Amino acid sequence: MKKVHSSAVIEDGAVLGENCVVEAYAYISKNAKIGDNCTIKQGARILANTSIGSGSKVFSYAIVGDIPQDISYEDEQETGVIIGQNAVIREFATINSGTAKGDGFTRIGDNAFIMAYCHIAHDCKLGKNIILANNATLAGHVELDDFVVVGGLTPIHQFVKVGEGAMIAGASALSQDIVPFCLAEGNRASIRSLNLVGIRRRFDKDEVERINKAYKFLFKSSDLKQNAQDLLQSVQSENVRKMCSFILETKRGIPVYKGKKHA
Repeated sequence: MKKVHSSAVIEDGAVLGENCVVEAYAYISKNAKIGDNCTIKQGARILANTSIGSGSKVFSYAIVGDIPQDISYEDEQETGVIIGQNAVIREFATINSGTAKGDGFTRIGDNAFIMAYCHIAHDCKLGKNIILANNATLAGHVELDDFVVVGGLTPIHQFVKVGEGAMIAGASALSQDIVPFCLAEGNRASIRSLNLVGIRRRFDKDEVERINKAYKFLFKSSDLKQNAQDLLQSVQSENVRKMCSFILETKRGIPVYKGKKHA
């Protein structure tokens, strides 16, 4: 059973799952697909070829799927946003559709928590269990792997990649790639330590210690790629392998803190 307010606009062709709630003055375009048990709150707008997974909530005046802020974009391009299950998108957040320079879609995994006034630009790819605090801003083609947390008022430069389980502190400004399980802060942001709070929530004590030892080895000198190559040859932990591979594959470089030496 659906509950749709009489003032909501749902274009012909839009697909709403079972038990959806659409509040007053919400707008859902003809190509949108909304999963079961979703809530689209007052004044929210779901546009383009946008798909939102079951159990999600889009709060008042959020806009999902509007055209990208990219001067090369042309209106005839078939683009949209794909969002997984159990997403929470708070008030006034904006999530732009993709472009032909990407695969046409901005993608967000399950269990995303996107707080008020966040912006996710065209062609971003976000993994599962992402948290963006208020006013976090992602430029085009940014990639956030699973379990990344971005603090409030933090902008991330286009094409930056943030590895799994990393945290970017609030009021930072990030322009380079961040290694999995690390914590970065500052303007410009640099890696300061491990995200120990995050990894302790997910892994047992032995695995936390393996990641900690790897971190100390990788950042013992400025030659990160050589350190990563040396460690990769002998490591057994899949999480440590992710750290090494990320360093070896980075395109924008890793911002290493120039203050107190890593312990």
